[in-house]
Amino acid sequence: MTPPRIVVIGGGAGGLELATRLGNKLGRKKRAHITLVDRNHTHIWKPLLHEVATGTLDVEIDQLSYRAHAASHNFEFQLGRFTGINREKRTITLAAIASADGEQLLAERELSYDYLVLAIGSISNHFNTPGVAEHCIFLDSPAQAHRFQRRLLDAYLKLNSPEHPKDKLNIAIVGGGATGVELAAELYHAAAELNLYGFADLRSERLNIHLVEAGPRILPALPERIASAAHKELLKLGVKVRVDTRVTAATAQGLTLGDEQLDAELMVWAAGIKAPDFMQGLAGLETNRINQLLVNSNLQSSRDPCIYVIGDCAACPLAEGKWVPPRAQSAHQMASLVAKNLIASLNQKPLHTFQYKDHGSLISLSRFGTVGSLMGNLVGGAMMIEGRIARLAYISLYRMHQVALHGWLKMLVISLVARINRIVRPRLKLH
Repeated sequence: MTPPRIVVIGGGAGGLELATRLGNKLGRKKRAHITLVDRNHTHIWKPLLHEVATGTLDVEIDQLSYRAHAASHNFEFQLGRFTGINREKRTITLAAIASADGEQLLAERELSYDYLVLAIGSISNHFNTPGVAEHCIFLDSPAQAHRFQRRLLDAYLKLNSPEHPKDKLNIAIVGGGATGVELAAELYHAAAELNLYGFADLRSERLNIHLVEAGPRILPALPERIASAAHKELLKLGVKVRVDTRVTAATAQGLTLGDEQLDAELMVWAAGIKAPDFMQGLAGLETNRINQLLVNSNLQSSRDPCIYVIGDCAACPLAEGKWVPPRAQSAHQMASLVAKNLIASLNQKPLHTFQYKDHGSLISLSRFGTVGSLMGNLVGGAMMIEGRIARLAYISLYRMHQVALHGWLKMLVISLVARINRIVRPRLKLH
């Protein structure tokens, strides 16, 4: 009897954790054939992209090879860009793959499935604001983070040159969520580190960073006391935080804020998310206004029980009209539940119901501090933490992701190597 085919599309936090767990539990015993599909060769934890963008994290060291990981965990990896589903035939289509000079390496192909898991993630939502797509940088992928880092280094070189006419480097970050706040703080950290590598004139006072938020406060998804603490820390660093300010357009020179022009050499858009546009109406599946696929309490697509959806691309209802928030902890919990349900299906047992547990939120302000709350799901509200305890808790989130992928022993070895690299390698990626 041919083992069932489980295809996971998307190698982000949720998709990769799910494929790893299924490979360890089902693939190893040949009870199912597991395939992970992603358009990239490597994985990096998305909450770290702001560190990649500033150069404080070298993605070449910290990224994970999908193909090597698959070989170690009893599943198959297929490189490709997902383009469509045929629900009647139970197949997915992957676009042709070409080399950098245009030579076709792989033709368009189809993969068959018995169970399909969509873990495609999300992209930035620019709300059709004029000029944003052309002039702003997004931080949705390592490639985009690399692009920002290259432009940042170029701007530093110009600023350090006596021929440069400006005394300050103007950077505008749109969106006061976690990405925008953490990026603003990380930029000051990177500037301080660059003084060690020949940028002697790059003082933090020469950074002119504006954080622009359309709502009444930054970090709107978090408790107000956490947002207030983060706001105060950003002001101490020198960030100009602007709330109740809407961006109406972007140009090569900067941002248009109603009647005001905010000059900026670098602009980052981190305001809002949506699922990729091609998911709107994908194979007749039900979507919401931001292209997320609606799921039932078992995380199955509302119109096809053979298709599961997890992570940022899933619209999962909670009580009182709320929805599961697009966070790494949501993707982790969803991956765990879908793994249980797929195993239950193979064993012909009842499916489990998804229950989201809010374990709190943490915001890293680089080496300048960390604030957040823990145990947000407990009666009585969250416990606010800050300082070293909060920093340790923040780091542990990434370590738990590594545990899900590698196990405890390998995670400890990876952590030790990371500590050694901090001693023997440059503190910043300088190229």
